[in-house]
Amino acid sequence: MGFFYTGKGDAGQSLIGGKKYPKDSPIVMALGDLDELNSFLGLARSSCESKTLNKKLFAVQEDLFIIQARVAWLMFQKFRAPQMTQEKVSMLEQAIEEMEKQIDPERGFVVPGEHAVSAWLDVARAVSRRAERSIVALSGRRKIPREILAYMNRLSSYLYALARMEIAKAKIRERKPHYL
Repeated sequence: MGFFYTGKGDAGQSLIGGKKYPKDSPIVMALGDLDELNSFLGLARSSCESKTLNKKLFAVQEDLFIIQARVAWLMFQKFRAPQMTQEKVSMLEQAIEEMEKQIDPERGFVVPGEHAVSAWLDVARAVSRRAERSIVALSGRRKIPREILAYMNRLSSYLYALARMEIAKAKIRERKPHYL
């Protein structure tokens, strides 16, 4: 055993901050969903050539670390957790509105996969929605700042808008489901 594994989680518990938590506890689930989302954003970022998009995705990854720290703080309030701000929520809203003006998206569902970066952003969007659901479930038991709830709600829309923007830049027409 070493740094990469300890073997202490084999009984279905995670050691966090010196305390054991069931791996299926709402806090551990939310932290895991946020970690997965951050990883998918890293994958999307690593596959894009646009420095602008890369910068936007990195900023979201940084924001997710703030949210993860705040959720972890709920378990052990021994450290000062960074705060999510209304300014970050407003920045997402403004960015979404700007993209909507630029590409005038069609309404309705699209079948993801016409463009690699767009497809990764769609995966991240879906994981973002799951992470949001985990945090909402947690908010029924613990006080979650409204800025975190708002940010997570806007994030899936932001990722959807970024995916549609990538499609528009690539001049690709997305397909809609036929429901056959």
